[in-house]
Amino acid sequence: MNQLPRIVVLATGGTIAGASGNPASSAHYQAATVPVSSLLAAVPALKSVARIEAEQVAQVDSKDMTFALWAALAARVEHWSAQADVAGIVITHGTDTLEETAMALHLTQACPVPVVMTAAMRPSTSLSADGPLNLLDAVRVAAHPDACGKGVLVVLNQQIHAARDVAKAHTSAVDAFVSQCGPLGMVQDDYVRFARTPRQAWAIGPMPRAWPVVEIVASYAQPGRIAVDALVQAGVAGLVVAAAGNGSIHEVLAEALVDAAIAGVAVVRSSRTGAGHVAIPAHPSPSDGVFVSAADLNPYKARVLLALALAADPALARDPLRLQAAFAQA
Repeated sequence: MNQLPRIVVLATGGTIAGASGNPASSAHYQAATVPVSSLLAAVPALKSVARIEAEQVAQVDSKDMTFALWAALAARVEHWSAQADVAGIVITHGTDTLEETAMALHLTQACPVPVVMTAAMRPSTSLSADGPLNLLDAVRVAAHPDACGKGVLVVLNQQIHAARDVAKAHTSAVDAFVSQCGPLGMVQDDYVRFARTPRQAWAIGPMPRAWPVVEIVASYAQPGRIAVDALVQAGVAGLVVAAAGNGSIHEVLAEALVDAAIAGVAVVRSSRTGAGHVAIPAHPSPSDGVFVSAADLNPYKARVLLALALAADPALARDPLRLQAAFAQA
């Protein structure tokens, strides 16, 4: 009889580990209160899928995610993936910043085994909790041989997403997560199917010891330049603009950002729309010429990539052509 694969579950908290005194409520609860041992005990079907080993890396509401926790999580991924008998790793996480953690791990972890993130939109005590099935499906995907070599994956609501593409697009629905190009595949019961293979990301390197300060500003009707000027004065290394439409920036904000770029701050144009590619102008204006396109990355994923790129090579801040190439490769 073949032995079941060994899967390691790394828990970080979030709604999947949330609890409420009212099972009929899925909106009012305390996140990150249920230990990973209880999450696993609530899904007895896991025993028929894999040999599970669990570790409580953290117990936080993901709105409070930090770079230090990313580094700790990356270290545990590296530790467990180096063990020859570990077939895959599952990470439980809160939904609020899952897409950012997924992007950071995807860009820094050259992992030899599948790394699958999962979460829940409803707490574990809810009458309609989605966490147990999401956890079971994530373990099924992590144990599947076709999951290898696809970078970090995200499994929610019976769908398999690429870490680079997935984003939270609804405040409360169980199908809150979407990908611009659609999911990579699906999982239903013990059936796992990949319809396509994601493009492999540019390998920036390990998690940095020190993170450059990169912030997000937005363009909207009649913005001021106070925020940009203050951030430049504070020593920010990079700015991502959540711009309108196809990366359009109000002229007042654009002037402030040009000054920021001249001062050595990397400026990246993303879109606040939630979907689509920010084009690089064929005939750039003076402001366009010093700004980098985030391609189809939303502002939050673009911030992760920009911070990692500047940590690896601070000179990119004054070289928009090379920085643009980095975004093209991601």
